Amino acid sequence: MTRCFQRPGARAFSSTSRREKQRLAILGSGWGGYELLRRVDKKRWDVVLVSPNTYFNFTPLLASCAVGTLEFRCAIEPVRRYSPESEFYQAWCDGIDFQNKILHCTPATKPAQVASPSDVSALANFTVKYDKLVIAVGAYSQTFNIPGVKEHAHFLKDVRDARAIRNRILECLEQANQPTLSDTERRRLLNFVCVGAGPTGVEFTAELHDLIHAELSKHYPSLAKMARINLYDVAPSILGMFDRNLVQYTEKNFRRDGISIYTSHHVDRVEAGKIYIQEQGEVPYGLLVWSTGLAPNPLIASINELKKHERKQSIVTDNHLNALNPDGSPNPDVYVIGDAACIENVPLPATAQVANQQAKYLYKKLNKIIRDRPHDKPFEFHNQGSLAYVGDWKAIYDKPENGGVPGLNKENGRLAWLLWRSAYFTQTLSIRNKILVPFYWFLNWIFGRDLTRF
Repeated sequence: MTRCFQRPGARAFSSTSRREKQRLAILGSGWGGYELLRRVDKKRWDVVLVSPNTYFNFTPLLASCAVGTLEFRCAIEPVRRYSPESEFYQAWCDGIDFQNKILHCTPATKPAQVASPSDVSALANFTVKYDKLVIAVGAYSQTFNIPGVKEHAHFLKDVRDARAIRNRILECLEQANQPTLSDTERRRLLNFVCVGAGPTGVEFTAELHDLIHAELSKHYPSLAKMARINLYDVAPSILGMFDRNLVQYTEKNFRRDGISIYTSHHVDRVEAGKIYIQEQGEVPYGLLVWSTGLAPNPLIASINELKKHERKQSIVTDNHLNALNPDGSPNPDVYVIGDAACIENVPLPATAQVANQQAKYLYKKLNKIIRDRPHDKPFEFHNQGSLAYVGDWKAIYDKPENGGVPGLNKENGRLAWLLWRSAYFTQTLSIRNKILVPFYWFLNWIFGRDLTRF
């Protein structure tokens, strides 16, 4: 097999690989793409991964990183751990030629200053050929086209988002501590708003409360009394996918901790330092975190050659995870997993758990295909339950009707918190992070979170 790359305005070049290998291209390094990269047989497949990130985000720990409970590297795993067994390009896939099996890619790195215009070709677009393709690009944060959200809100889907939120929290504290500000200006800076009361929004709110209750009360005693946390959602209840008793337990804990919950509230627009709520009018804020669901990835939105879900606009697959053509027939060379996909007539939640299980199913399937062994078993999702941290060393665990953790039912409080921590600790992928995560938990328990801003 020959790998060909063609850049506009530049000459073509190629590199030759072993002809007996088929090329497996993976788009995305999230819960689906990274797990597949880890497990697929790289001795038999010629594997290439294309992703704008050089790392995998362990998303359940991002809320902890955003408030300093954990350091940022605890929540990432490097993609190049699997080089040179596989190739990796830090790039965006802008389009797919399904007929000729070619990916059109744009480098995700910023070009350095160049001496002449001809040097720009060093980071020009390129193409990658494939024999089998796995699309695992995930989804973007849903803004519902509300004006100002993209410009002024912080999202929490990437470790860079967690870093930006942490810097903004500390910036609000230092600005509010200036002697020239009035108490009204201080309260505005210390009004923290989170829109979206799903697991991500609830966990971030709980982690932020822990930060204010522990570190701010100690280092900024006068400011801690002015800090307020507000949680908004358009739905009539927070944590809509959880059992009602667990939701009531969370609401009771939040209200006791001084966290304001506003359900059935609608955002009109967002400006710098102000959010406009239909039911309340203008609400000032120092930090706005937006966590309101998923929007299609631009690559998925650009694909017209495959069948799309009418409402979600994700790619429809069969129960073997093959993408469906517009006529309903499966494409044998294209698989789609994670938030970019939905199995026909099988509604599944858009969670990391689903993407991870699909990747595990698919690597087994691909490893059998390359050995010419049959693999006719369809994908089945085994729900292990849902966890959410609710603050003060407490959590909730919602056990599904079938499956879940043996011996446990719907739990709340310290037992669920122990399960929450043990689950995230065991799911961390590398030995390095299995050491770092409990180390930082213990370190911050003894010495507190670091409030240094740099």
